[in-house]
Amino acid sequence: MDSKFYADLSQDLSLMLDDADDYNVIIRTGEGQNIKEFHAHSSILRARSPYFKSAFSTKWVTKKNNMIEFKKPNIRPTVFEIILRYIYTGEANLSKQSGADVLGVLIASDELLLEKLFKHVQDNLINEQTNWVKQNFVLVLHTIFKLSSCKKLQDHCVESICADPQPFVTSKDFPSLDKDILYELLKRDDLQIEEAVAWDYLIKWGIEQTPGLGSKNNDRTKWDNNNYEALKGTLSRFIPLIRFVEISSADFFDKVRPYRAVIPHHIYEEVAKFYYKNTLPKTTTLPPRVGKIQIESMLIKPRLANIIAGWIERKNGHNQSLNKKYKFDILYRSSQDGINFNIFRNKCNNQGPCLVLVKSQQSTIIYGGYNPIGFTHSGGQWRNTTESFIFSFENNEDIQNMKISRVNGHHANYAIYEQYNSYGFSFGNTFFMSSDQRIYFSNTGYYDSNFSNVSNPYFNSNFYPEEIEAFKITIS
Repeated sequence: MDSKFYADLSQDLSLMLDDADDYNVIIRTGEGQNIKEFHAHSSILRARSPYFKSAFSTKWVTKKNNMIEFKKPNIRPTVFEIILRYIYTGEANLSKQSGADVLGVLIASDELLLEKLFKHVQDNLINEQTNWVKQNFVLVLHTIFKLSSCKKLQDHCVESICADPQPFVTSKDFPSLDKDILYELLKRDDLQIEEAVAWDYLIKWGIEQTPGLGSKNNDRTKWDNNNYEALKGTLSRFIPLIRFVEISSADFFDKVRPYRAVIPHHIYEEVAKFYYKNTLPKTTTLPPRVGKIQIESMLIKPRLANIIAGWIERKNGHNQSLNKKYKFDILYRSSQDGINFNIFRNKCNNQGPCLVLVKSQQSTIIYGGYNPIGFTHSGGQWRNTTESFIFSFENNEDIQNMKISRVNGHHANYAIYEQYNSYGFSFGNTFFMSSDQRIYFSNTGYYDSNFSNVSNPYFNSNFYPEEIEAFKITIS
């Protein structure tokens, strides 16, 4: 029977690295004030890294007194220490490393052709350094965008940005974003951004990127024709990516029209004709941005619908990539159909999974509930599901203070209550629309303990709704 003692081998090689008195390679890493010298053994470097095997076989390196001298100024000492220990021991402990150093290990392992380490580090950045990557999207994208080997991380970053671009475009680093990266983002149909917002931040980016403008000259009322021409040159390849027909006439007048000088004449004339005569442009014909969420709601923005879809998939947070596509078709809107439980039932019964949204007259808070089994024409019947939940947002753009209460697993039999002749909707008699046209919250215990936070300030109370919306959900 064969015996393998990899742990002992790894430990012995680690000791050999720490006490390399018979080394024959000196590697100087870093630059400026951050330089460190490492001692190593050429035989181990050759065996473990195709890069070093090739380097030692050519005239890349310098020999002095039978000592191989090698310089890697582009790799920081903290990064190379992790790399070297991996080469010797096959171990890479990234749990206590900064996001910047982990990114550095990714790039260094790609350069040194350490394929297994590269794959491990890329997964670490996606799964363990998620928040750091989000906070440093520009740095990460600038580092990896042109590396084909980093496609997995590239896709993760782009999909995360497309799902929730607001933090990215409002970050202080956005104006420095590489033009090719911005182009790739703006041309995507799944970029979940309102077109007027996309235009605003394209203009801000363009001003920072244009010589003679920038933060010291961003007041367009003081610009001359040369300034406008310079900005036009910066934005020329991006203008056709803007879906102008998705911008409201008010936003077009206030935000686009003042910059008509930077828009090619034929494009501006076509767009203006659209607003005056409702004639679709022939040049700028890109489809609306749809992504994985399609919803037309008067109460919430698409980014909140993205959060709700994430909850359906049992994911938390506001920047999660979805596994499926969601289409929300309006069934009932009280401002059009009237606040009436019978009308609600007639429009929503037997439609499959439904989303209900409610806004009170007294605040900006949006309340809601997800019914995965749909509403039916039943009287006095409790229905079972483990997947329903109720929730609240502080306002129609809230992504920080949202709250969710899922059905209590021990009371799943009471998740949905059907009483067609007196209730519009009822999530276990915990959150329901009554025949008196009021919305009630009642602590029945059928939903988890976060119910009190969701229902605030109407815990065991009620209110008159300003608007109620119900959507049929199609998941694909």
